[in-house]
Amino acid sequence: MSDMDGNADDELAEIRQRKRQRLREKVEQGTLGEDASDGADGADSSGADRQEGSPAPDEPIELDDPGRFDSVVSQYDTVLVDFHAEWCGPCKMMEPAVKSVARDTDAAVLKVDIDRHQGLAGKFGVRSVPTLVLFRDGEPAQRVMGAQSEAALKRLVSR
Repeated sequence: MSDMDGNADDELAEIRQRKRQRLREKVEQGTLGEDASDGADGADSSGADRQEGSPAPDEPIELDDPGRFDSVVSQYDTVLVDFHAEWCGPCKMMEPAVKSVARDTDAAVLKVDIDRHQGLAGKFGVRSVPTLVLFRDGEPAQRVMGAQSEAALKRLVSR
């Protein structure tokens, strides 16, 4: 309608872009979630008995106990964590793509319901769903937010 409306939209887009950039930098630096109290210092032993080359399951793993998160993430070389919610339309639309990643790639897929596991969602800074965090060798490596295509998810886990 007016130039002011356009300026406000431009400002919001710029703010969102800056936030995405800061988040990418945190993921790349490995500082995402460092202020969390459980295991942030790397001192937990969840990866101590990790078996190299453990074959990833062909189906997504539904997280039932938040205490298992670290052990599941450290058990496989590559894990795609899907932070989702039952009420989320884009999450439901992505379900076939997420299942395909589990079935067709060497990555394990861990599904985390943000309503059931709010502590984990907070630890990883999940502010919207779907949010997907890629873990390599037990450490967060990359994050994508919003609905993603099957091809985009497969590219993400294959890098």
